[in-house]
Amino acid sequence: MTGLPLLTILGLIPLVGALVVMFAGERAARSIALVFSLVTMLGSFVLWAGFDVAATEQFQFTEVYPWIPVWGVSYALGIDGMALAMIVMSAILVPICIIAARNDVAMVGGRRHRGYFAWMLVLETFMIGVFAATDVFLFYVFFEAMLIPVYFLINNYGGENRQAAALKFLLFSLAGGLIMLVAVIAVFFQGAGGPQGFLVGNLTGLTMNPVVENLLFLGFFIAFAVKAPMWPVHTWLPDAATAARPATAVLLVGVLDKVGTYGMIRFCLQMFPHASEWATPVVITLALISIIYGAFLAIGATDMMRLIAYTSVSHFGFIVLGIFAMTSVGMAGSILYMVNHGFSTAALFLIAGMLVVRHGSKDVRDYGGWQRVTPVLAGTFLVAGMSGLALPGLGSFVSEFLVMMGTFQRYPVAGVISSVGIILAATYILVLYMRVFTGPSPGSRLVEVDGVVSYDDTLPEGHGTRGAAGAVDTTTHDAAAMHEPATQGGVGTMTRPLPSRFTVPDLNGREKLVVAPLIAIFLILGFFPRVALDVIDPAVTQTLHLVGVTDPAPAVGAQNGSAK
Repeated sequence: MTGLPLLTILGLIPLVGALVVMFAGERAARSIALVFSLVTMLGSFVLWAGFDVAATEQFQFTEVYPWIPVWGVSYALGIDGMALAMIVMSAILVPICIIAARNDVAMVGGRRHRGYFAWMLVLETFMIGVFAATDVFLFYVFFEAMLIPVYFLINNYGGENRQAAALKFLLFSLAGGLIMLVAVIAVFFQGAGGPQGFLVGNLTGLTMNPVVENLLFLGFFIAFAVKAPMWPVHTWLPDAATAARPATAVLLVGVLDKVGTYGMIRFCLQMFPHASEWATPVVITLALISIIYGAFLAIGATDMMRLIAYTSVSHFGFIVLGIFAMTSVGMAGSILYMVNHGFSTAALFLIAGMLVVRHGSKDVRDYGGWQRVTPVLAGTFLVAGMSGLALPGLGSFVSEFLVMMGTFQRYPVAGVISSVGIILAATYILVLYMRVFTGPSPGSRLVEVDGVVSYDDTLPEGHGTRGAAGAVDTTTHDAAAMHEPATQGGVGTMTRPLPSRFTVPDLNGREKLVVAPLIAIFLILGFFPRVALDVIDPAVTQTLHLVGVTDPAPAVGAQNGSAK
């Protein structure tokens, strides 16, 4: 280790912030948490600025200290471009979530401000640790420790069915973690042992019995598949994301789930290269099922938050597909996909949460015509949705394109099947937007004039008034009129009873502050993807070198060369 232990300092900042928040006043809790998260974000930018893309060693900013030498465990940290991208993404999302979560604790009770934001900061410390750990046992400690703050964020501060959802999340994660623990202990005995026997570098390139290597691969992969989440071990995700507050759902789906796909690259591929090739056909099959099945679940979902969670099952299928395509283009696309998915999912969850707060329902069927009521909210949701379906010009398009290109290089049939997921993604995003935001304004009356049926958007006097405190009054001063025939020139009937008209506020300044940086990131990564790829590419090259895989030769070029 040389210089300051930057990774340790970066991880300690939010942890210290959590302690300060717990001893602060209730009113100051969110502000203090925001300050510490912003300092952490600036620290991650310092790492990015100091990262050397031309370095030959795998990890930079390394720290190695003896922790439990008798067991071969070290406190070892270090990052490559992939880990750096994950840490920076996490550090950007946490302050955005804290700003967005201003009203979350008010729903639960003012006395719980401190715990809510303190758990968020504790979770940030563990997220930094899990991406920076270069000791397998230390990684496992952070991997399991993340369950604690997430469990309490869902169980204590979630919505309906939060306790059942938190328990299901915990049981699935613990089951996968325990399987991995057996593999962690077993892989130690495959190496040279010693005080630093759990270091990733010391467990890379080992010669193992093929059966043993395959079993160890499965031990790690199952845990990562649960975390990712992949079909068929994905069922905890929609329950947890639906029960959690939107800010918690962002950290759960946008960051924690990336630990699964990150672990597949860092540990499954690097430590068990032969087993990874052995398992590739099955893993690709599971990835394709996740892509298609998750998309169909999203199309059929009526709960808005559950729908967004199902889209992530499909997106993670693409990420895993790119990883196990074993091409530099596909793997770089997968890592970039992880980053883009984190930001696009954050925007969808947070904007949907803003909509739910205004209307009080997560059911898509309770909406319609909201672009007339909240045009700015509708516009930002549309941009987030376009990012989710990988519209050209937005960051997710670049990553999905790279994944598809890398897959076609080695597995063209899988590439063709996965392309169905692109069509389905457009379907569930556009159908969601149509159901929620298009159509007549809420509370419009359906009238028939001279045989022409249309909606009357006239707002009767006294409807949709706003109180002094800004609360929405959705009552009508003439409720009977809403159920009587609507007349115009003596002709017309109301075909169905409709709710009374109402007005709600569009995005306020704080909510725009939440959404604006996310949209800016969509555009930056869409038009200038090299900002991230320049850091990611060296990590991809090193990983594929350790696996012993090279890109397939272009088929067209080979044919042309032979013809000459």
